[in-house]
Amino acid sequence: MGIIVNKENKNDELSRRIDADLRTKMGGTGVIDGDTPDLVDEAEYVKDFKKTSKFGWVWIVLILLAILSLISIFAF
Repeated sequence: MGIIVNKENKNDELSRRIDADLRTKMGGTGVIDGDTPDLVDEAEYVKDFKKTSKFGWVWIVLILLAILSLISIFAF
């Protein structure tokens, strides 16, 4: 079941009822004031990952230079 609510539809009562209904279906884990927990850091497959350091852009530059050098070698 789905309900399409457009921005032109300023029916606050309908929005509150839909929000309350969805919260009860989700088990009371509703979002209040835009504080959405995304739980990405707690996912099992990213548990052992490390964040990219501040020099991660260097790898991108090196890869681009390698591609440009390959293109220049084979093009000329």
